[in-house]
Amino acid sequence: MFNVQWLMVNKVRAYIEREIGLKVFPKAGDSDGGCVLVALSGGADSTALLLIMKELRCKVEALHCNFHLRGEESDRDQAFVEELCRQQQVPLSVRHFQTEEEAKHRGISIEMAARDLRYEWFREVQAEKNSTVNGQCLIAIAHHRDDQAETLLLNLLRGTGLRGLAGMHPMHDGIIRPLLCLSREEILAYLEQKGQSYVTDSTNSERIAQRNRIRLDLMPLLQSINPTAVEHLSLACDIVRQSLPYYKKGIEAAFKEHGITEDTFPLSVLIPDHPDDPIPNPLLHEWLAGKGFNGTQEEEILQAAKSEVGKMWHSRTLNGQCSEVKGYTVLRDRESLKLAPISPDHSPLFTLHSSLVSTIGETGPNIAYFDADLLTAPIEVRPVREGDAFVPFGMKGRKLVSDYLTDCKVDRLEKAKQYVATCGDDIIWLIGHRSDNRYRVTASTTRILKLYF
Repeated sequence: MFNVQWLMVNKVRAYIEREIGLKVFPKAGDSDGGCVLVALSGGADSTALLLIMKELRCKVEALHCNFHLRGEESDRDQAFVEELCRQQQVPLSVRHFQTEEEAKHRGISIEMAARDLRYEWFREVQAEKNSTVNGQCLIAIAHHRDDQAETLLLNLLRGTGLRGLAGMHPMHDGIIRPLLCLSREEILAYLEQKGQSYVTDSTNSERIAQRNRIRLDLMPLLQSINPTAVEHLSLACDIVRQSLPYYKKGIEAAFKEHGITEDTFPLSVLIPDHPDDPIPNPLLHEWLAGKGFNGTQEEEILQAAKSEVGKMWHSRTLNGQCSEVKGYTVLRDRESLKLAPISPDHSPLFTLHSSLVSTIGETGPNIAYFDADLLTAPIEVRPVREGDAFVPFGMKGRKLVSDYLTDCKVDRLEKAKQYVATCGDDIIWLIGHRSDNRYRVTASTTRILKLYF
């Protein structure tokens, strides 16, 4: 009988060594291994992954998430995983999640919440482990070649750049996918020859999720046109992925040549000098990559050289793990596009300190001095509001903060990030710019308050 088991294990071994860059016990008799955390749902793919990694003599531990989304079926999966790990003598950790409540709390879909919760926990466990594989404790996910083909199609339907065409990577940021070299058919054949059972998620047959519709409807159609469609789609991902380092070097060189920085994109780049010059679309796309802007916004920004000064575009991320930044803003300034993160709670990116001093010492935009006896209310920091006004140091009349910042040629992005220090209803300091003349230190001042950040 043809030994499918031996063939699949060695195919994965070669793939790990070639694509992931890890040596997986090349010598018979080796007993040492590294720590691999297998994401184990109990389905065919993750069950095969667990068994194959064991056959490669890795020090395997299993992680199982019970999302409590499918009633008794969720508990059935957990019971199966527990029994499988007992039989295989594999340490198992189980984490329970109230996924629907968490999705509502984060303001994201149940599917996205489950994904975020899953990876957040995996990262926690990974960080706690002291055992390593090539200096790392790796998380192993059971994505296979069919999943890769589906991912490519999904990314194409959503609209994607080269990174999306590369699909899932065999190894990225401590996560490995050893089964990307195997098809679903090969995985099932491996389990059948081993006589190993597995569980099936009933929601995989539902056509609500877009990926399921691709798997159940689109993929069979493509295979009816070309039986090797899955293999060729997966191969296309490999070719693009292997080309990315060269593409990245070219993008970095072009950024340097055109003066494009992390937060500034010169408008001159959007207007080629000659008709034969390369179009700037890839440069702008890479500048905005991962910032949450959609295709329509990207097209509008591409035409920004024709837009009025001050036009802005805002993005929002849907990743529940992204707690510090919920999006970005692009501003069409006079000579460039400017990019800045949006703080979700409008909290300042600095800490304001205070101390009583006897004399005025060092000065600068991050320091201000006040007559402490004139400050009769608590000092607070808040963002600038519409209609805010103060009396700039050295002046007698009130001036709108917006007008003052305009006179200082501060663009709208910087204005949006501007904070003031207040005492009661009065602004005492336009932070980073000028203090209020009414609270200045004079010859009669007996106590001086220093504010700084």
